[in-house]
Parts: sequence; C-alpha cells; structure tokens
Amino acid sequence: MNKALSIAILVAGIILLIFGINAHESITSEAKEAVTGTPTDKSLWLIISGVVAILVGGFSSLRRVG
Repeated sequence: MNKALSIAILVAGIILLIFGINAHESITSEAKEAVTGTPTDKSLWLIISGVVAILVGGFSSLRRVG
C-alpha cells in the first residue's frame, strides 16, 4: 500500500474516532443510554470504524516495502 494512502487512512481514522466520541457524548446519545443502557448505533459505528482505520493505516505506514 502506498505510504501516502496509509497516512490518509490513519488521518481519516482519527477524524472518525473524534466524531464518534463527540457523538457518544451528545445529549441524544446520553438520553438513549440512560433509557436503554447502550449508546446510539451511530456513535458506536464511528468509534469502531475509526479504530479499525487507525490500526490499518498505522500498521500499513510502518510496514517496510522491500
């Protein structure tokens, strides 16, 4: 994988994670969590996809292309 593409995936993952954390701390998510005990699906998917993108981008950018 191209190093620039790996870094772009890493940055996109960081952005998704930030959006996911902000969505998790929103009033709507906290109200749903108070009633059902679980956060909103949107915040969970943003956090999960952000972590996956960070891992993929991070490992790909650190890997040596021989």
